[in-house]
Amino acid sequence: MSEKNSEINSNSERQGCSHYARKCMFVSPCCKKFYPCRICHDETEKHEIDRTAVQQIKCIQCSLIQQVQRTCEGCSIVFGKYYCSKCNLFDDEDKGQFHCDKCGLCRVGGKSKFFHCDKCGMCLSTKLRGKHKCIEDSSRRNCAVCLEDLHTSRIDAHIPPCGHLIHRECLTQCLKTGIYFCPTCAQSLFDMKEAWRNLDEDIANTPMPEEYRNMHVGILCRDCHKESSVLFHVIGLKCSECGSYNTCRSADPENGAQGDAPAAENQAEAIAAENQAEGNSNNTEQNQGLSQDNNATDNKE
Repeated sequence: MSEKNSEINSNSERQGCSHYARKCMFVSPCCKKFYPCRICHDETEKHEIDRTAVQQIKCIQCSLIQQVQRTCEGCSIVFGKYYCSKCNLFDDEDKGQFHCDKCGLCRVGGKSKFFHCDKCGMCLSTKLRGKHKCIEDSSRRNCAVCLEDLHTSRIDAHIPPCGHLIHRECLTQCLKTGIYFCPTCAQSLFDMKEAWRNLDEDIANTPMPEEYRNMHVGILCRDCHKESSVLFHVIGLKCSECGSYNTCRSADPENGAQGDAPAAENQAEAIAAENQAEGNSNNTEQNQGLSQDNNATDNKE
């Protein structure tokens, strides 16, 4: 067995690696090498480790190889102030760690601040109790943006009104590119009323050409999921039920312009998409002030 990626500095107070402070290394059951933590292993090897299968650890003070336990058999040093025998997790830094049996892993942030939602299958902030939309095993799916696992991810997850989890980092990237709707169901990710009011003003100040002023089109609202017939406008199509501009065309024009109308309409829609993206980007900064109430658990351990 060889020692790799230990990042251990025995002369400093903090010992371990960049991911965890601890005074031991584990023997990987898959490749029989020493690693400070599972993340160091997975970043180095071409396979992932099952940390629950780890059976041996090595003390970094006396180098004794022994069974997984909290205290060294040789020098009696405590490997980590926090120790979970179920996850084989050691950590010398207080992060409010706690193990959730229903999630099957350790989380951080303080047990009193979270509750486990049985339907969603994950721990959520107590501020979300009774205030979130439950989706069966929602955390057991991949992020719709990066396609990485959500349940075991160490990256914070955001819960939008539709209930489809998304990594907070991925959400930030979406907002930077003007995407304000859920990549899974297309429902708005935030309360967009202020953005819709801005679009109302833009439409009021942008009269349509005479041949289009009485043209109605059928739309489907992605927020309230209702269909309606509305006046066509190059900037956006407003839902007559809930006032959202997060809509899509569902039917051809009912009356009004004839002849070259479809071609002109396509051009108008292209301009509308560009203008709407620009308008939405103006509201990105206010939307990026995300409430922590919509956080799932903090980073997993």
